[in-house]
Amino acid sequence: MYLESVRLLEFRNYERLTLAPSPKLNVLIGENAAGKTNVLEALFLCALGRSHRTRHDGELIRYGKNNASVSLELKKRSGSHSICCRLDSELGKELKADGKPLSRSGELLGLLHVVMFSPEDLKLIKQGPSERRRYIDMGLSQLKPSYYYCLQQYNQGLRQRNALLKTGRADKDTLAPWDEQLSRLGGRISCLRQEFIKAHSKEAEKLHKSLSGGRETLYVKYLPSIKEQGTDYEAALKEAFALNLERDKAIGSTSAGPHRDDVLLELNGKDVRAFGSQGQQRTAALSLKLSELALIKSLTKDTPVLLLDDVLSELDCFRQQQLIELLKDTQVFLTATELFGLRGLDMAVYKVKDGVLSPCGSNQA
Repeated sequence: MYLESVRLLEFRNYERLTLAPSPKLNVLIGENAAGKTNVLEALFLCALGRSHRTRHDGELIRYGKNNASVSLELKKRSGSHSICCRLDSELGKELKADGKPLSRSGELLGLLHVVMFSPEDLKLIKQGPSERRRYIDMGLSQLKPSYYYCLQQYNQGLRQRNALLKTGRADKDTLAPWDEQLSRLGGRISCLRQEFIKAHSKEAEKLHKSLSGGRETLYVKYLPSIKEQGTDYEAALKEAFALNLERDKAIGSTSAGPHRDDVLLELNGKDVRAFGSQGQQRTAALSLKLSELALIKSLTKDTPVLLLDDVLSELDCFRQQQLIELLKDTQVFLTATELFGLRGLDMAVYKVKDGVLSPCGSNQA
């Protein structure tokens, strides 16, 4: 899979941009706040129907304008496809795939697969469980749009159950419909997450060893919030709802379920969050992202587009070279303030300044 063309109109700080990227490595060079990340954000938007940086679509429209658009053309095993996202300050967001309007963002999932690494992804390591759950949910939603809708239904049911708990009138009978729904959906969510992380773990370990020159071993494990009874998470969750009833009423929220699950990340047997250096944490997060790319490729037979935002700045020269070596058969969009150790590679280089992108030619290995 690769992008053949990208067009931005009044998006972020771009008045207009037309780009025919290389099917291999594309490097966007420029100072901070020049607009490099905005290009990656536009591609992410067309893949998942939302920004990776903001929940407010109005922020994506160029200052002083009322609407913006991002459109692209891509090639994959199933043939050529087009995606267009139009943003209007009054009418909201309109999505089209192959010229046909989409009624909801979920219908876009799976057409364009992207894997993105940005500075914000260090939250995967440094912050709490919600960031790691979000990472799993976004990856699984691209692979299985049905998971996205299952998660939506679960979250809606969870809000209803919590609202009932807050009234102080909740009991076994009034909670029964929500317990039934949440345990059924929660069982499905947990099962898919555990399969996802199990597949992830093997690939992430292999990739991290390559990036670290064999010096570090990354261990990844899914941690459900309840003790499972065999493989029947649904039954275990329903029992947890009953056991935690008084506690849940006291705190006004649901204390067990996939919304409380976490992921364990260890480096050479130690929690990377507590004991890893900045470089090790960044490499661990990057290994997770690259393993997601490999997993999507193995399941869909299409290689996702990889978006790397400021990934080189805190990697030493060895890890930089190992990273580039792993990406030879992937279309990559990489932002940086300078070329670092990339000179001499087969790549297209673009200079970005004040919302203007200018080709600097190609380098051949």
